[in-house]
Amino acid sequence: MKGKILIVEDEAAIREMLGYTLMKDGYAFEEAADVEQAQEIIAGNKPDLILLDWMLPGVSGVDYARRLRNRSETKHIPIIMLTAKGEELDKVRALDTGVDDYITKPFSTRELLARIRAVLRRSIREETDTLIEIQGLMLDPDTYRVTARGEVIDISPTEFRLLHFFITHPERVYSRAQLLDQVWGQNVYVEERTVDVHIRRLRQTLASYGYDKFIQTVRSVGYRFSDK
Repeated sequence: MKGKILIVEDEAAIREMLGYTLMKDGYAFEEAADVEQAQEIIAGNKPDLILLDWMLPGVSGVDYARRLRNRSETKHIPIIMLTAKGEELDKVRALDTGVDDYITKPFSTRELLARIRAVLRRSIREETDTLIEIQGLMLDPDTYRVTARGEVIDISPTEFRLLHFFITHPERVYSRAQLLDQVWGQNVYVEERTVDVHIRRLRQTLASYGYDKFIQTVRSVGYRFSDK
């Protein structure tokens, strides 16, 4: 799966349409008809992105977006606002709450999926500001430096991006096509077997320190990162 998306929308027909669109494109999803249900879902398992309707019963989507941004545990979850309001002031109001994008109903499924991919790519790049450490393996995104128990590892920029993506998305299985999309980018033509080459090189680089076992092959599916 590409990731999990939470749909917060009070109209069941729209939730069904969105869910079908996401599932068909390889995303997992959960549904909430109001803010209360959304809170229960987020408390159990945070989504990778939230599709949030403006007009919700009880608490509006705008107010809920502001609430999510003010909480440390949810402030980094990307949000796309869905609304029938198309005036510029409405868009500004939504964006001022901290949502990542805004899409006006009615919209095409192609546009929605393109917006989702763009927001997720931006959020991945923003995550690179943080130093990452797992069991002595440390990544510094500012310098593209990797260290193993304090020793600097020689690694190429592409393998760094691949390792960074894996570490920030643990326990999920990604196909070669999905890895190409996330690490190389959609507009770059690279054969899927290139992923295998870089995976092999990355494992060889990490093998001396015992970290190669973290990158696991899932037969007939793809790869995943697990430190368990």
